[in-house]
Order: sequence, then structure tokens, then C-alpha cells
Amino acid sequence: MSGFFSKQHSVAQPGYSRWLVPPAALSVHLCIGQAYAFSVFNDPLTRVIGVASSAPDDWKLTTLGWIFSLAIVFLGLSAAFGAKWLEKVGPRLTMFVAACCFGGGFLISALGVHLHEIWLIYLGYGVIGGIGLGLGYVSPVSTLIKWFPDRRGMATGMAIMGFGGGAMIGAPLSVLLMDHFKSAESVGVVQTFLVMGGLYFCSMLIGALTIRIPPPNWQPEGWTPPLVQNKMITDKHVHIDQALKTPQFYLLWLVLCLNVTAGIGVLGQASVMIQEMFKGSVTAASAAGFVGLLSLFNMGGRFFWSSASDYLGRKNTYFIFFAVGAGLYSTIPTMGMTGNMALFVLLYALIMSMYGGGFSTIPAYLADIFGTRFVGGIHGRLLTAWSTAGVLGPVLVNYIREYQISQGVAKADAYNVTMYIMAGLLVVGFIANLSIRPVHEKHHMKHGDFDELDGIYPADEADH
Repeated sequence: MSGFFSKQHSVAQPGYSRWLVPPAALSVHLCIGQAYAFSVFNDPLTRVIGVASSAPDDWKLTTLGWIFSLAIVFLGLSAAFGAKWLEKVGPRLTMFVAACCFGGGFLISALGVHLHEIWLIYLGYGVIGGIGLGLGYVSPVSTLIKWFPDRRGMATGMAIMGFGGGAMIGAPLSVLLMDHFKSAESVGVVQTFLVMGGLYFCSMLIGALTIRIPPPNWQPEGWTPPLVQNKMITDKHVHIDQALKTPQFYLLWLVLCLNVTAGIGVLGQASVMIQEMFKGSVTAASAAGFVGLLSLFNMGGRFFWSSASDYLGRKNTYFIFFAVGAGLYSTIPTMGMTGNMALFVLLYALIMSMYGGGFSTIPAYLADIFGTRFVGGIHGRLLTAWSTAGVLGPVLVNYIREYQISQGVAKADAYNVTMYIMAGLLVVGFIANLSIRPVHEKHHMKHGDFDELDGIYPADEADH
């Protein structure tokens, strides 16, 4: 078993099509993207005992909110701390472990619901499932980049698009299963968790079994590396530990953190925001449709912008995110005051496309700056920016809104200051992106470094 899952045994044989790798990555990302849809379980979980309505001993929403928070925290932690292990063992074993953790997390959570022990759900979906999220998110990235040196952005966009679209499958599937299993004695969550755990494990296992890494010296047929390269795209490699000693890593960390902070802060409040800014004109059902539209643009933007970055350049693509994004956020209060709902929706859709595009473009940006050898591990460590933004964004939006309302500001106008602050954050991101330069040659790995490391990190491409 260990031999089959080893990095050496996952090298592609002659005739293997690189186009099998994106579906393998998608089979994982479409599963773990379910995390964005976990909120559909919140209401049923408050009625586990009472079933029809909440009983005194049922869980409160504040208690249940920690499940998703824990999952996102452990996503970032596992991606960061598992990054070096990923580079050592390769994507196949990492994706298999991710499948065991994510699928197993559902099973443990089902036991927690059955026994009505919240700590088991925290452990199952939050901790173990969160580890599966992190490992599953980063495991295919470096492999895709190595299979598609001619289209790095497009390749990572195809996979990471799946994470944005996972909720579009996970949400209706969860509701369908709960409706099927519910009865006078049960809300159907236990059975739903069991089924989803099994389905997600099988889908992720297919990805793990399908994934392959390219053989030494492989490159796409008919393609040769360009003789004159963009100075922002290196043909050298920076070790995963050495990357942390470069200013470029921290500038890219800031770039991702600020782009995600601005987007995730308003994404969590989108439904409430449009109802309050257009009070009386938007129903709860319409607001739900608005959130669904944002999800579509979030998913589509992941593919569109990362693919476009192959032509525009990664740095220029982020310039668009920050410059255009800052302008859009600054315009939103005016749209709210004038009552132009159509333009308001369009602006938010564009913002969400760039929010998603930031996630999918960053792996290719890292490969350009640090080389491809350790990009999966470096990407894992950079995802701590996502965990930070996941806390910072909602806190900024929620607390500033509450403060504004406490000062007598109308609910419809309570988001104006927040929008200007988000625009300011994007201006800071623009400056951080502007400051990124090629990595100094002192950080590049030398031929002797590769010889020394080949026993620890078996090369999946000819680096020397």
C-alpha cells in the first residue's frame, strides 16, 4: 500500500494525458468546497432534540458557529504545517490522507450528532475535516503547474474553481438528503453526514488514484520554454524553508490577505446587506438569489482571471484586482444611495470574480517567483493569509456596522464606512504588489543542493 502511494510510483507512464490531472484535482476540490455550504446544517442542528422546533437542550447557533471556524483554522494550519510533508511524499498520498480526513470527519460528526456531543462535531468536521480541507486544497497545485508550464494560471484555475463551486453541489445535496431522511423523530442530519462522508471519500479517492506527476525532463509536446522570459518568471528554484527568508513571501502573503479580507468580509453579509440597503425592494428569497449569483461569479472568476493571468502576467492581474476593486468598493455607497440595484449587483459580481481570481492566481504567482520545485509547500504556508483574512474581514464588517448603528446611522447607510475601509485595504495591497521584485539569486538553490535533497524530496522533474 505504501509503495503504491509513494511519490516514485505516481510518476506518469508514456502516453499519459496531462488532461487527466485537472479532473483528478477537481474531484477533490469539488468535495472540500462543501465547506462553504456547511451553514445549511445550522438550522437542523438547532433542532436535533426538538425536531420540529428547538428544545431547551438543543445547541444554539453561537455554539454551532465554531464548527465552520475550526474547519477554516485547521485548513490554514494543515496547509502550512503539512506543506513540507506534501513535497516529500507527493500528491497521491497527500490526497488519500485528505480523503480519509474529510470523509472521516463527517462520520465522526454523525456520531457526535447521534450522541448529542458537540465536541465530537468540533473534532470531526472542525479539526479532522479541517485537516482534510487543507491537505486537499494544496495537494494538486504543484502537480498541475508542472504539467502545464505553458498555462500555469489556467491549470490552477481549473482546480481551484472547483473549491468555489463545491458549495453549489454541497448545499442542494445536503438539503435533498436531509429531506429524504427526516422523520417525526429525526431531522436527518446523522444519515446525511454518513452518506456525504462516504460519497466525498470515494470521489477524493478517485482523484488520489488518478493523479500522476510528470517524468523527468517532461514538457508539453511541441512546446519549448521561451528564450526571453519575463523577469518576474524565474527558471530557478527556492527551497520551501528559504522562501520564508525572502521579502517576496511576506509581500505575497499581504497581497493575498488583503484581497481576501475585502471579499470575504462582504461575502458573509451579502444577503443582509442588500436587504438593508434596498429595504422593501429585496425579499429574503431575492437576497438568496443574489448570494447564489455571487457564488457563480466567485467560481467563474477563479478560472477566468487565472487563465487571463497567463497573458496579462500575474503582477498585472493583481494590479487589476486592487485598482479596479478599490474603485468598485468606493462606488457601492453611491449605488445604495441612488437606489440603482442593477448596477449594485453588477459591481458586487465583479468584486466576487476578483475575490475568487485572487485564490486561483496566487499559486501561479508563487511558481513564477519561487520556481516550481516547492511551490505546493510554499502555497500551503501562504494560505495562513486566508485564515487571517477569514477572521479579519467579517470582524471589520460586523463590528463597524454595529458601531455605526449604535451611533444612530441608518442601517441602509451603515456599510458606507466599511466600503471605504475595504477600498483603502486594496490600495495598501496595490502598494504591496508594486513592491514585489524577482527573488535575489542568493536564495536560489544550487546544483549541490539538489543532489543533497534528492534522497529526501525525490525530484519529479530534472532540476539539475
